[in-house]
Amino acid sequence: MKTPPDAARWRQGLFTAALGLWLGLALLKFGNPVVLDAQVKTPENLEEMIVAAWPVAWGYGLGMVGLVLGIFSGPWMRPKWSVLLFAPLVWLVWQFVAGTQTLNAALTGATLRHFTACVVCFYLGYFALSRSRVLWPLWAGLLAGFAIVLAVGWEQHFVGLERTRRFFYEQPDWQTYPPELLRKLASSRIYSTLFYTNTLAGVILLLLPVSLVFAWQINREKFEAGARWLLVVLLGVAALACLYWSQSKAGWLIALLLGGVALGRSPVSGRWKRTVLAGLLVFGLAGFALKYTDYFEKGATSAGARFDYWRAALHIWKENPVVGTGPGTFSIAYRAIKSPESEMARLTHNDYLEQASDSGTVGFAGYLCLVWGTMVFAWRHSLPGGDWLKFSVWLGLLGWSVQGLVEFGLYVPALAWPAFLLLGWLLAAPVNRIDKQPEPATLAPGK
Repeated sequence: MKTPPDAARWRQGLFTAALGLWLGLALLKFGNPVVLDAQVKTPENLEEMIVAAWPVAWGYGLGMVGLVLGIFSGPWMRPKWSVLLFAPLVWLVWQFVAGTQTLNAALTGATLRHFTACVVCFYLGYFALSRSRVLWPLWAGLLAGFAIVLAVGWEQHFVGLERTRRFFYEQPDWQTYPPELLRKLASSRIYSTLFYTNTLAGVILLLLPVSLVFAWQINREKFEAGARWLLVVLLGVAALACLYWSQSKAGWLIALLLGGVALGRSPVSGRWKRTVLAGLLVFGLAGFALKYTDYFEKGATSAGARFDYWRAALHIWKENPVVGTGPGTFSIAYRAIKSPESEMARLTHNDYLEQASDSGTVGFAGYLCLVWGTMVFAWRHSLPGGDWLKFSVWLGLLGWSVQGLVEFGLYVPALAWPAFLLLGWLLAAPVNRIDKQPEPATLAPGK
């Protein structure tokens, strides 16, 4: 018996709502790298449930709800067999192969569970989300979580950081805490609900474009253009302020890149595009130079540390070209070869080199194909046609992919889970475009 349209839409709406709630919650509770999950304590009361991070195992359990609902949400995408569709599976299988030679079973186990969740997200986006005609609950859930992240960031900047410092320094043994925690507390850089400042910047780069487009497209029948413009402006100002207060240097430069790409895609005339783009570059780079003059005068210490990590990762890759040292084990190998004066690091601060050092050449090539192969394919096949929602998703993924050259977003569930889901959704878009559907996807309630 054929499923009634109302019943199918109800199931699809329940599925996308569960996804939106899960990923929105991930922004608030699963913002730590999985290699540090052993240090996350299980909340013991309601107050800790609200303010503290949650063990990532809770995220896996909640994600299972979305998976089950996705399985029963309706007919799945008919696959278009290609290298890109198999790339996540090949990459994941090789991670398990590399895990057989790991330097640390606990770190590798935590990383493999996370990578498995990422690949499940990718195929859920490809096979189930791409067939859903009711998408607005997903975007609404992500926007709600993103808005809370921004609100917490504003609170930290004006009140929260100073209050936290006062409370911490009242503890009798505060000097015994790890140096990295003491530096974090002494800094004025905000990080909101995420692990640290650059993770917050990564969330803004990934989600701001689609949040702006969704806010603009939200139920045009009930909201006038002025109200939607106000929402877009408030959201944009709140996000860019948080990006500025995070003091993420790479985040600021990548945001300029995304702005330039978005401008090139806009319907503005060529002359105005060139004028606005020139202004964006001049004022953006000038602001960057003025803001970080002291940083460069002091020797750009964080950039120097990253180069040290990258050299170490290349050395580890050269010594272990086939299977690496095991997923998530960069810190173990780095500790053995780093200079005494070098700062210790848990991760490489480069997702691509981390793959090379942790899982060898196949792991590196598989991840490169998965991410940039999908991005190039989507640019050539998914984006033509003026669909600003798809373009905004692609633009956010571009920011996440580029930031992966200097950060470790792959290892943070709050970033990796939505990124993999949306990569799968974009990969399926050209196939879905030629399927005959009875009605267009719903972007907002009531439409």
